[in-house]
Amino acid sequence: MPLKESAWCGLLILKFPAKTCKMNKKFTYIMLVALFIGLSAFVVIRYNVRLAKKQVTYYPLLERHGAIAKLPEWPLTRSTGDKLFRKYVQKPDDAPTAIALASLFIQESRITGNYTYYDAAAMKYINEILVSNPQHFEALILKAILQLSQHHFSDALETAGIAQKINPYNSFVYGIMVDANVELGNYAQAVENSDKMMSIRPDMRSYARVSYLREIHGDLPGAIEAMKMAVEAGAYGDEGTAWSRIQLARLYENTGDLRSAEMHYLIALEQRPAYGYAIAGLGHLAMGSKNYPKAIQLYQQADSIVRDFALKEQLAELYGLSGDKVKSEATVNTVISELTKAAAEGEQSINHHADKELAYVYLMKNDYDRALQHAKTEYSRRPDNIDVNDALAWVYYQSGEVQKALPYMEKALRTQCKNPVLLCHAGLIYTKSGNKEKGKMVLTQALAADPNIDPVLKQESSAVLKSL
Repeated sequence: MPLKESAWCGLLILKFPAKTCKMNKKFTYIMLVALFIGLSAFVVIRYNVRLAKKQVTYYPLLERHGAIAKLPEWPLTRSTGDKLFRKYVQKPDDAPTAIALASLFIQESRITGNYTYYDAAAMKYINEILVSNPQHFEALILKAILQLSQHHFSDALETAGIAQKINPYNSFVYGIMVDANVELGNYAQAVENSDKMMSIRPDMRSYARVSYLREIHGDLPGAIEAMKMAVEAGAYGDEGTAWSRIQLARLYENTGDLRSAEMHYLIALEQRPAYGYAIAGLGHLAMGSKNYPKAIQLYQQADSIVRDFALKEQLAELYGLSGDKVKSEATVNTVISELTKAAAEGEQSINHHADKELAYVYLMKNDYDRALQHAKTEYSRRPDNIDVNDALAWVYYQSGEVQKALPYMEKALRTQCKNPVLLCHAGLIYTKSGNKEKGKMVLTQALAADPNIDPVLKQESSAVLKSL
């Protein structure tokens, strides 16, 4: 008998006369049985509650709030989502319904920025299909998209490879392979995938990927030309079209054509009101002109519309530039907390690999040890990606270990990318390491077009260039 039950029986014996002990023992036995049943029921109920918390049976479409709830598409999206959800509840083994729900959730995650909820939701429905049919092409495609979203690039490439074998004539699968190979630093393979995608279906998605590959390889005029074609191929007011237009505006910022950049941000807002990234783009232009109050107001507005850690990171920098160190530090801590939470294991094994982002945020706190730890973790996953090598090199530079930065920066420059931020990083590293001639050449190239980049980096790069 357990210790607590023994003690309880002893108390009963002490309380009643000896002649009634036999009756008390019988009563005690009954009470113990009742207690055991009650405790067992409690354990079962508690287990079921925990299980219910751990495994969500159904994920409905969430209500939108704020400006994006007023978009004309929302009533139809909500109606479609409600119908699909009710249909799924009635018949959960219907694959077309599950695919439609997952597709809707993936699109909604792009619009709201709520990837944590919608990625887990979409993955649940997709995995249920793949359990019964591992060769379901559409489910594999959507799974690869979610793996890209969560920065599980190797997994996405593997999943897309399975889908490609099932249907080698689908253009979208090659687009996923382009994205995964780019993020892994397999640029030659990405170009091959892009060519195949274009040969099957030249559309907005194909042109956008061509643009990015041209940008990576240093052809900024060609990148702008391809992104223009992507915008022209897109539907009026569509989120994908607006996204492509924002990428075009960003290219114009990098080449110093701020008038064209502003025009495209405004067109994106006209065609798709309350588009957070267009508002943030206008904020970035205000930041470049050092109109920090306006930039803060625009970034706050964008942050209220779409959940994106990058927007909060820019806000933190803007608070610092405007002299509000308290808000800057608080925002940085919020970003770290949210990124760390997103990186934790979630439902359906959905978790976001965010080490590159965390490396840069920790640099804002001057926490070089943690920044280096995260940069190295990201490098261990994709050592051939030029952005990852740039991040690791920049962390070493900021922590004063310039010689360690050099080999990673050399690798970051291997595609001849002309991104002004990358070139400023490279120029400063070369100069600090003693190669002033190469540092001067790279910094001159970086600043020649007067790009709209981070004011602190631009100021430092300009000062170093003047001193050479």
